[in-house]
Amino acid sequence: PARGNKTFIFSSIAHGCLIGGLIFRCSTAQKTGMATLRLSEKFILLLILSAFITLCFGAFFFLPDNSKHKRFDLGLEDVLIPHIDTPKEGKHASGQVIIHGQGGHDEHRHREEEESLRDKIRADHERALQEAKEKLRKSREELKAEIQTEKNKVMEDLKKKDIGPKPLPPVPMPKVVGVSDGEPPEPDVKEKRDKIREMMKHAWDSYRQYGWGHNELKPIAKKGHSTNIFGNSQLGATIVDAVDTLYIMGLHEEFKDGQEWIEQNLDFSVNAEVSVFEVNIRFIGGLLAAYYLSGQEVFKLKAVQLAEKLLPAFNTPTGIPWAMVNLKSGVGRNWGWASAGSSILAEFGTLHMEFVHLTYLTGNPAYYQKVMHIRKLLAKMDRPNGLYPNYLNPRTGRWGQHHTSVGGLGDSFYEYLLKAWLMSDKTDTEARKTYDDAIEAIERHLVRKSNGGLTFIGEWKNGHLERKMGHLACFAGGMFALGADGSPDDKAGHYLQLGAEIAHTCHESYDRTVLKLGPEAFKFDSGLEAVAVRQNEKYYILRPEVIETYWYMWRFTHDPKYRQWGWEAVQAIDKYCRVSGGFSGVKDVYSSNPTYDDVQQSFFLAETLKYLYLLFSSDDLLPLENWVFNTEAHPLPVLHLGNITLPGSEPAQR
Repeated sequence: PARGNKTFIFSSIAHGCLIGGLIFRCSTAQKTGMATLRLSEKFILLLILSAFITLCFGAFFFLPDNSKHKRFDLGLEDVLIPHIDTPKEGKHASGQVIIHGQGGHDEHRHREEEESLRDKIRADHERALQEAKEKLRKSREELKAEIQTEKNKVMEDLKKKDIGPKPLPPVPMPKVVGVSDGEPPEPDVKEKRDKIREMMKHAWDSYRQYGWGHNELKPIAKKGHSTNIFGNSQLGATIVDAVDTLYIMGLHEEFKDGQEWIEQNLDFSVNAEVSVFEVNIRFIGGLLAAYYLSGQEVFKLKAVQLAEKLLPAFNTPTGIPWAMVNLKSGVGRNWGWASAGSSILAEFGTLHMEFVHLTYLTGNPAYYQKVMHIRKLLAKMDRPNGLYPNYLNPRTGRWGQHHTSVGGLGDSFYEYLLKAWLMSDKTDTEARKTYDDAIEAIERHLVRKSNGGLTFIGEWKNGHLERKMGHLACFAGGMFALGADGSPDDKAGHYLQLGAEIAHTCHESYDRTVLKLGPEAFKFDSGLEAVAVRQNEKYYILRPEVIETYWYMWRFTHDPKYRQWGWEAVQAIDKYCRVSGGFSGVKDVYSSNPTYDDVQQSFFLAETLKYLYLLFSSDDLLPLENWVFNTEAHPLPVLHLGNITLPGSEPAQR
């Protein structure tokens, strides 16, 4: 049956009202989700909506009925609805499916539908007008509160819609041994260990009070601090970096506080450009260690959620990842200062441990494949004098400037070759062979003895050796000791001795300062040995590498001098770096009146204090047969993969 013009206009009005309402809702949602809606805008939108609905109703009641003006509809009903009495379903030439039937019954039904829809629109109109009146009666403060409530609701809804990690497959928990206690039998050693725990509590409590949720702490200004490696977001780097240390030290209330913050506030869907390397070793390493130590699933889930955000960094022509990636957009880039846009050896070479564990826990082969691809690419490349330069261009696959270092820019690449072998239960023989070859080249070209008999590791720069060693390179003493067992040609004793010599040199760099704290870098020429020359190399920023080597040397030799040297460092840190708001680095270790840099680094809690605590604990706390420490001192269990093949791996590589 033919329908009147009222129906046509009615349909337009209904759509118009719907569109008007949607415009209002979208505008409100958009404003609410991003910034607080200005009050004047809200009043204007409400008034426009009310006026629009009133206009719609006026048009509906005053326009003439179309039953008296049948040609107004341009004959559409004649085109679309032929008058055939036999009920059947058919297809019109236009391709539109239509149903033919009894006219009178349909006309009555349409009138009822129109009346029902009119009543609904009238009720909606009244409700909108009533809401507008109520809004206009409210005070500015009440409206602000309402807008904030709506904003919070929208943000919560968005968080709920954010796709989290896929359900993880059940995998057996690796054997975890000695995750707590380790109390030493000697009372004086226990007393020293208790002092280190107290220092950890002071550092944590200060951060808890003054910098909670920020990445790091400014202990003198007593406020939060961050650097560009974490982007512009508050990701709680100190919390994530420190929770495993809290657990190991038995500070369970503090650990619980950290876990709750991570569960409720750690959000990686932020527009922040972060360092892939730093986020991997501190966040993914810290979360995985906390999971293995405590068994709490939240740490594993957060680690996987973050790891997915790092994968776009590998979208380069060579598969060598960018140094930085935006967690939200996935866009990557390199540091501007790094040899014509190169990636850095220590950064893309320090992913293996964490990424193998990610594949193990998720069943996703991508993590394992990406780090193995890096290893294969490096194996094919020419290496000058067998050394790995610090810079590699991710677009061309060519080395940047020929600068080789076991300190900054290179250090943890070599460490992770050895630890890949250890973590695989010594089955990843390819990693061990690569490590042995690299260490042989390092010893031949970079390791030297000073005139005063101190063994040091220099830096190779454009064809000549710079007789300078960085604090970062002091970790190598522990690495040589850790890799001694399994060395080729029965050289285990040689590498243990080399580790001891590096430990001695690095202790000298501490002992030859006024504060008994080591400088950032020290030279071995012009009659000066193990001493910083430049002002910008005289600072100490709570670094752990020397303590790390003391601990490894203690574990392998039990020579009491390593505990003695460690205790000297504890006393110096407590005396010169402790302030009321935590611990701060100092700008000149040769000055009896040092100035503070006012930063409590997250690695002070993750590494320095952890290694000191382990140094004064018994060997059954985190035994090295069962645990391998990542470069941020986060312990990960050995994976006994004798009968397990990681997804994406090949038997020949195992």
